[in-house]
Amino acid sequence: MDGILPAILFESDTLLAVDKPAGIIVHGDGTGATTLTDQVRALLRSRADMGTNPDELQALQRLDRETSGIVLFSLRKSSQATYDRLIAEHGIDKRYLAIVNGAPTWRTRTFTDPIGRDRHDARRMRASRTGKVAMTHARVLDTRRIGRKTLTLLEVRIETGRKHQIRVHLSHAGLPIHGDDLYGTPASDGLMLHAHRLSFIDPIDSARVSIIAPAPARMRRLFPRALDDSR
Repeated sequence: MDGILPAILFESDTLLAVDKPAGIIVHGDGTGATTLTDQVRALLRSRADMGTNPDELQALQRLDRETSGIVLFSLRKSSQATYDRLIAEHGIDKRYLAIVNGAPTWRTRTFTDPIGRDRHDARRMRASRTGKVAMTHARVLDTRRIGRKTLTLLEVRIETGRKHQIRVHLSHAGLPIHGDDLYGTPASDGLMLHAHRLSFIDPIDSARVSIIAPAPARMRRLFPRALDDSR
C-alpha cells in the first residue's frame, strides 16, 4: 500500500477524516511498516497551500489493521485535547457494518459482556466478568445463504471503545465476523468489519458533523442489494 494516499471523507480547519483501507495500521508498531498516519502526513505535505503543519497531525482513534473505514485526525495541537475529551466522554456516535457467520434469532440486540485480556493468548481479548465495561448494539440488515454458508449483515453501534470490542462480543454470541482469523475463521476476502459512519457536534465550532465511508467492494460483493447505495 506504499504510495497510495487515502481518500478524504471530511475536512475542516481542525479535523480531517479519511477512509482507511484494510491491511494498514494507524500508528507505528515498531516494525517500520508504513502507517495510515504516514500516508495522511504525505497527503498534507503534497498540498502545500493548505496552511496546515503535517507534524501536528494526530490520529484521534485507531482501527485494527484489517478493519476499514473512518479514522479521525486532529490537524492542530491547540485543539487536540478538546477532541481527545470528546472521544473519552463518548461524544461520538459510531456505526459499523459487519458481516457475520450465521443467522441471529433476533432483529436487534445489545451486548454488555465486560471485556478483558485473554490470559492464554496475548493477541486476543475475551468476554470476562473481571473485564472492563463494554456495550455494543447490533441490528440485522440482511441475511443470505451463499453456498453452504449463511451470512448476516449487521449495523453495529458501540458506546465504548474496548480493544476488539465488536469482534469479541459477536464471537462470544456465536456470530463471529466473517474472515476473522483471530476469533473465527479466516477468509480469502478478509475481515468483514467497516467503520461506516461517525456523527457528533464539533466542540470547536459547534457544527453538526456526519461522516460516511461507503461500504468497501469486499462487502458489497456479498450483499450487493443491501449495500447497493453504500448506506
